Amino acid sequence: MPKPKAFDISPNTYVIRHARPADLEALPAVEVRSSALFAEVGLKEIAEHEPGDVEFLEAFLRAGAVHVAVSDRGEPVGFGLTGLLDGCAHLYELAVDPAHGKRGLGAKLVAAGCAYGISKGCRAITLSTFRDLPWNGPFYARLGFSEVTRPNWTPGMHVLHAREMDMHLPVERRFFMRKDF
Repeated sequence: MPKPKAFDISPNTYVIRHARPADLEALPAVEVRSSALFAEVGLKEIAEHEPGDVEFLEAFLRAGAVHVAVSDRGEPVGFGLTGLLDGCAHLYELAVDPAHGKRGLGAKLVAAGCAYGISKGCRAITLSTFRDLPWNGPFYARLGFSEVTRPNWTPGMHVLHAREMDMHLPVERRFFMRKDF
């Protein structure tokens, strides 16, 4: 007699879509849960950083794109914030609740950000991330992103780098990446 299969009672059906204003209230909590992973790799200060507020998210709804991963229970469990920077789409933030991780949601949210960039006539999408964390640099490399070396930074990248220094991020571990369309 065959052994019965174990059942996964967690949500396993997700939809990636543009955020609605009602979704925004849930996103800071997703960011907090996602950021907790940084504490596990010695970056406690990032894990403890205050999440973006609803006004920040509303700005992306007006002048960029907020894509959400929504579970089959109707709750946002991940999001990506994409805007424009120096003629390219720029992924400003990507967060997935770890309880819903390892299901391809991050990759699908990146794809939604790419689609936004293409719809705006951009030739590429850029981002800034940690070089050495598996869910950062190596993850984006698997999706086709490559490093943008400092001599090739755009003015906006210099501004973002200065902001990361102001936030006391370990900038020596961070780098910019780009994916051409």
